[in-house]
Amino acid sequence: MPAGAVDAHGHVVGAPPDFPFVAGRTYTPPEAPPGDYLRMLDNTGLAYGVLVQISAHGTDNRLLVNALNANPGRLLGVVAVPLGLPSQQLRDLADAGVRAARLNVVYGGGVGIDSLQEHGAMCRDLGWHLQVLVDARELPALAPRLARLPVPVVVDHMGHFPVSAGAGSPGFQALVSLVKDGAWVKLAAPYRISPHPYTATTELAQALLAAAPERCLWGTDWPHVAHWDRMMNVGELLDLLHDWAPDEATRQAVLVDNPTRLFGLPVRG
Repeated sequence: MPAGAVDAHGHVVGAPPDFPFVAGRTYTPPEAPPGDYLRMLDNTGLAYGVLVQISAHGTDNRLLVNALNANPGRLLGVVAVPLGLPSQQLRDLADAGVRAARLNVVYGGGVGIDSLQEHGAMCRDLGWHLQVLVDARELPALAPRLARLPVPVVVDHMGHFPVSAGAGSPGFQALVSLVKDGAWVKLAAPYRISPHPYTATTELAQALLAAAPERCLWGTDWPHVAHWDRMMNVGELLDLLHDWAPDEATRQAVLVDNPTRLFGLPVRG
């Protein structure tokens, strides 16, 4: 693992009643406390982690923010926030290490894209980027709206659409075009779009790397919420990254240089 490597997409999960789940959720995850996440980072050799709010907790970001405050300098965050929060609450989130807001139309409980422009303006004022979890098959219609946003846009999980749709499908080609034009993309969660051993994702990942190697990120997606029929091994996911990007320079960019630039992390020499 190169020095300064970043897990650009992980999660923590609380347990009710302290951290309740929202009624409209798609799944009910088991508890995944921050300490377990940090042990995964240590065991894998990852210097930094970015925690992304899960949809099952809705817009209650307390557990995530608690983890950031307990680990300043190592953990950063992506939150789900409604519009209209007091400016001081938003500043408190930024001070804790939040760097982005997330819109999610794949799993129930997240903040949707109806307020896309308004969330983009909020992120601009805070110096954040905007992360979106959408099925790439929706991108031909959505991409023009994303391209007009005044902030960097990060697309989750290689577009979160089934590999059976094909790299030549209009949705995936819209994603490639969006990335070429300036969007970022997370090379993460191949098990959400492909059956094991996920080799069918290589064509998609390499197309995105070819489009903009300087705007591709990698994440563990730990603890792999809503996907427990075959529990993931982070080492296996790293092996897959090696297949996607056989050259060391590209992996250095994906694991270190790109997330360091996007999240404003200290550069390690």
